[in-house]
Amino acid sequence: MSTVSYYTEEGLKNLKDELNQLRDVERPKASQAIAEARDKGDLSENAEYDAAKEAQGLLEMKIAKLEELLSNARLIDESQLDTSKVLVLSRVRLRNQQNKMEVTYTLVAESEADLKAGKISVTSPIGKGLLGKEVGDVAEIQVPNGTLKFEILEISR
Repeated sequence: MSTVSYYTEEGLKNLKDELNQLRDVERPKASQAIAEARDKGDLSENAEYDAAKEAQGLLEMKIAKLEELLSNARLIDESQLDTSKVLVLSRVRLRNQQNKMEVTYTLVAESEADLKAGKISVTSPIGKGLLGKEVGDVAEIQVPNGTLKFEILEISR
């Protein structure tokens, strides 16, 4: 059973670009490596051939996984987002109730998550804990070393 994933326009383009790179560049390279290894003689004792075949298998698995992701990908129309509660692609300003520090996160699909850029996955513990909350709510989020309490200060696009 496959699950639907939601992407920004940029995230969907990156996914398509990666798939095209694997299909158009990496796949022919893998075939060429197998052909070169096959030309070196006895296949039963040819470690180079075995390695090239294994690499090709891994590449094909990765291509199949990306194709499945793309078939279940949905583009989110950012202009239609409701800012009354936290949803996918919401930009959320939070205050940690323990140390009073403020942070801002954008909730994105798992494949687009980048903590340095302030993008967290909606499937992460913090992302799950924030979904559906409104401004003024306090989200209590279980993390490996305890419970974090975040007050939601602002929700925007």
